[in-house]
Amino acid sequence: MKWLGGRQSENVEYSDGGGNGGGRLLGGGIGATIIGIIIYLITGYTPNQVNRMVDAAGGGREEQITTNYHAEQGSMKEFASIVLAETEVVWDSLFAANGMTYNKPVMRIFEGQVNTACGGASAAVGPFYCPSDQKIYLDVSFFNELKERFGAPGDFANAYVIAHEVGHHIQYLMGTTQKMSRLKGYGERSGPHSMSVMLELQADFYAGVWAHYAEKMNSKDNPVVIEPGDIEAALNAANAIGDDRLQRLTQGRVVPDAFTHGTSKQRMYWFRKGYETGDISQGDTFSELAN
Repeated sequence: MKWLGGRQSENVEYSDGGGNGGGRLLGGGIGATIIGIIIYLITGYTPNQVNRMVDAAGGGREEQITTNYHAEQGSMKEFASIVLAETEVVWDSLFAANGMTYNKPVMRIFEGQVNTACGGASAAVGPFYCPSDQKIYLDVSFFNELKERFGAPGDFANAYVIAHEVGHHIQYLMGTTQKMSRLKGYGERSGPHSMSVMLELQADFYAGVWAHYAEKMNSKDNPVVIEPGDIEAALNAANAIGDDRLQRLTQGRVVPDAFTHGTSKQRMYWFRKGYETGDISQGDTFSELAN
């Protein structure tokens, strides 16, 4: 995916998630633990290894690692803003074609932890959408985790993640989120066909719809270009973060009643359907049996 030079969205906020302490690069405390995990994902060094290198080099290594870390974070923040702008163009057009106005979401890019209208959250929960304030929350260090831990590298894999969260915003604007929230009051079944899973799969479908039209935008006048292999990267990401695969990875067994987002097969199916059809009317995951 080519994206450098693309237009950045005006609907992005930045938060560092709290203050910084002095002393060694990786001292004690929860904040240092989070930083240590992030630096490990980027550099491959454990916190103790980093501290030993800092002590041995008199701080020179600290400066190098910190510089590289911030450069990587900076480029990913720019990337996220450009992808958000691309989603705005597509959904603006689709809503207008259906006689509606697309109210754009705000993306808040944070580090470590953040307060939202839906409550406090940390980077450990991954990217998410809060309907109470209509904001997407993203710690860009998740992109490294997606690549290193889950085996889903590539810019378009990252773009899929953002497009999925925008999909939740589409659900809110369409009233689907509110409707499902009311229905949950009558009892919510668990498992791969629960309402919560169907919401997530529909967000995958909307991400595919976005990819369908974003690919058609490829031109010399648009610096953001979807390249061969990008759709496969998105499908690989959908497969990588399916509930069944994540459960095998983290606990060694699959517990369908604990599914929250759908299986790898389901997630790939709905993203592919959105991408191949580009038809938002075909994304009714609630009435069609998800494969």
